[in-house]
Amino acid sequence: MSASPQAAVQDRPAAVDTHCPYCALQCGMGVRPATGPGTVPEVVERPAFPVNQGALCGKGRTAAAVLDPRLRLTRPLVRRDGELVPAGWDEALDRAAEGLARVRDAHGADAVGVFGGGGLTNEKAYALGKFARVALATSQIDYNGRFCMSSAAAAHQRAFGLDRGLPFPLEDVARTGCVILVGSNLAETMPPALRYLRELRENGGRLIVVDPRRTRTAEQADLHLAPRPGTDLALALGMLHLVVADGRVDDGFVADRTSGWPEARAAAMAHWPELVERITGVPLPSIREAVRLFCDADSAMVLTARGPEQQSKGTDTVGAWINLCLATGHAGRPLSGYGCLTGQGNGQGGREHGQKADQLPGYRRLADPGARAHVAGVWGVAPETLPGPGRSAYELLDALGGEVRSLLVMGSNPVVSAPRAAHVAERLAALDFLVVADVVLSETAALADVVLPVTQWAEETGTVTNLEGRVLLRRRAVDPPPEVRSDLAVLHGLARRSGHEKGFPTDPEEVFEELRRASAGGPADYSGISYRRIAEEDGVFWPCPGEDHPGTRRLFLDRFATEDGRARFVPVTHRPAAEEPDAEYPVYLTTGRVVAHYQSGAQTRRVAELNAAAPGPFVELHPRLAERIGVADGERVAVTSRRGRAVAPARVSRDIRPDTVFMPFHWPGEGRANTLTNPALDPTSRMPEFKLCAVRVEAAGRD
Repeated sequence: MSASPQAAVQDRPAAVDTHCPYCALQCGMGVRPATGPGTVPEVVERPAFPVNQGALCGKGRTAAAVLDPRLRLTRPLVRRDGELVPAGWDEALDRAAEGLARVRDAHGADAVGVFGGGGLTNEKAYALGKFARVALATSQIDYNGRFCMSSAAAAHQRAFGLDRGLPFPLEDVARTGCVILVGSNLAETMPPALRYLRELRENGGRLIVVDPRRTRTAEQADLHLAPRPGTDLALALGMLHLVVADGRVDDGFVADRTSGWPEARAAAMAHWPELVERITGVPLPSIREAVRLFCDADSAMVLTARGPEQQSKGTDTVGAWINLCLATGHAGRPLSGYGCLTGQGNGQGGREHGQKADQLPGYRRLADPGARAHVAGVWGVAPETLPGPGRSAYELLDALGGEVRSLLVMGSNPVVSAPRAAHVAERLAALDFLVVADVVLSETAALADVVLPVTQWAEETGTVTNLEGRVLLRRRAVDPPPEVRSDLAVLHGLARRSGHEKGFPTDPEEVFEELRRASAGGPADYSGISYRRIAEEDGVFWPCPGEDHPGTRRLFLDRFATEDGRARFVPVTHRPAAEEPDAEYPVYLTTGRVVAHYQSGAQTRRVAELNAAAPGPFVELHPRLAERIGVADGERVAVTSRRGRAVAPARVSRDIRPDTVFMPFHWPGEGRANTLTNPALDPTSRMPEFKLCAVRVEAAGRD
């Protein structure tokens, strides 16, 4: 006799509380293990978690689909006779360790590179940085988070002395008086976060969106400003000019809590409103209205994302928006301030603990002798043995096959995600040896000599730090396939083969305990955070320097993190992008995401429901441009830059400027948007100029 429906429900395994594997919102969710052969685990809502209160986007709801062994790597692969073939773990790790050692012995330690990812847990990011500097002794390590928010991080450091994406919890966004959202389309990149903007307006607050496209997020705004790509810096300076001219500077705040105002004021006054109108294409009345809304509010925030940051002047652009906050007193006060909407799942924690070229754990500077001594003591090595800062992400990729002859990649797919991607693919192919550890056979993994299959979010325990600076615990909910190992186990195996029997444990909590010691006393101090505390408190905000410390939900309310406690104005001036339209390439290209896919799409493109929602790339263009080049909606369009050519169907829309086209960057092949993008680097952050380049657009004909 079969069991009753009630009994069947009671027999189902309980869901394990964890977090989404995708963006930096790190929504809370539950994962219920599979119920039998041929089934996959189930994602369920977790309403008690405060950030998303149970809400999930399509990516989150379908996240368990990629746990299906049929969609992922389940065995190590090695290249034999030009083909990747299955192998055992001992053979794969032996080959990987021998290949890296061979290059090091022949060409020196810095001929070996390491490229990490902003989706790695804090434990894995920490272990990867330690592995590079101790086991490989190389300075050549960076990660794809350099492509995410490094310009905002640099501007944060310059102005405030500390970088945390949001210096306040997301709940404050709904309670402030005005938000200027610059270059962010939350409705598609972080859909559950859109509720904070809705609540803001329901509470009487005002929303200003700055974006060259009328996105689903811009549709929510009280005021939408659509500047030419690359002119956000001029717009911020023009607004600051009007603040000064209209007598709306908060003189008391500026005098008591800042330094450098006279120089920043002089720089802003050179950007008079009519000039800014010509540069940006934003009507002067709209700029004045934005200033009025921002200054009239008792509290206000500026939130930026990749739009202003992924520019060759991204650090200065973010700095201009910070200057606007400081001059109006909308910083360092409750419900006010500047924040960056971090993109990748652990984009915040991923750069805090050592996989960035110039940093050690705890957000310490690698060039600081005191920082080197502290971390070396935790690691049990002499400080002088630690290599110095290495190349930034794109510079590292550009050096492949030349000064850098071998590479270990963990959690990244630069063949699709890097700027000038065709060139990057060529550099990867020119390597003497390539090892990739990944969940799926990505386009980058397909080029490797050794591919190591690793566990995913629901198959491992580890911490991540979301865009608020809230350290969270992802819990293991299901078992991985038998031949899949964790990244920590991979690093342990490689380290042991390089002569380091100790120092690279496979237990994530043991790694985190070491991370706590390494970060103690640093800007990103995790020493008071434990797995137990995170579980009990729904995450702990850093800095948290002791177990009796409550964590720091809101930064800068009493003082900024500079030596004198004052925020620093930085004088900045507008300058053109590295590549402006001309007669040969007369149109701007800007890139971004769509709601159904994430980053390079290596995982989301394997999910049937997400592919059905967004089956491929497209070129969004204005009807006037479509008419001029003679294409209709759905017809193929060729977009050509100085770096290459991409082809995708036209999506004709009045929601974009006539001088601009938009392409999402989730796909490889002929529709790869990053074939076109410009690797021009910000001089401070070394962020590439993903967000704009000059292109030619023409009809491509039918297949």
